[in-house]
Amino acid sequence: MYCPFCQHADTRVIDSRVSEDGATIRRRRECEACNGRFSTLETVELKLPAIVKSDGTREAFDQRKVRAGFDRALQKRAVPEEKIEAAVRAVVHHLRISGEREVPSIKVGEFVMNELRKLDHVGYVRFASVYRSFEDVADFREEIEKLERDLPSSTEQLQLLGDVIALTKKKKG
Repeated sequence: MYCPFCQHADTRVIDSRVSEDGATIRRRRECEACNGRFSTLETVELKLPAIVKSDGTREAFDQRKVRAGFDRALQKRAVPEEKIEAAVRAVVHHLRISGEREVPSIKVGEFVMNELRKLDHVGYVRFASVYRSFEDVADFREEIEKLERDLPSSTEQLQLLGDVIALTKKKKG
């Protein structure tokens, strides 16, 4: 690493610390020539695949677009910010582990819909309606029916609720 003060090519690491989230490393360095000290911040650089749009054009993946899609779908919904961020990270993770150099935009949309389904059903239907170009009420009804089929039955939901209450009582007692 070049020294920012004298441009000497030899600097040595004095101290290294991992950030709280584990995503970066802060290194304290010292120049061998001028003894100047400075810090660097290192992050992992992973190449995400290019996105192939439906018209055949290619563009670099933009995480901000994914976030904007989540924000639009979840507008005025009570979904915690941390959960939205985690869902965006999950979409990026799916793209990274795909190992592909190019991914169709349709696949990115499917990743987003899968994460929205876990977060908020209304947000999921909103996103699906735009993404799949719903044309009438029947399209909405069909998607909602699919969603209901995937949900646990009301007796299963009551059992899950009972289990959660029992665990809460155990922790308090």
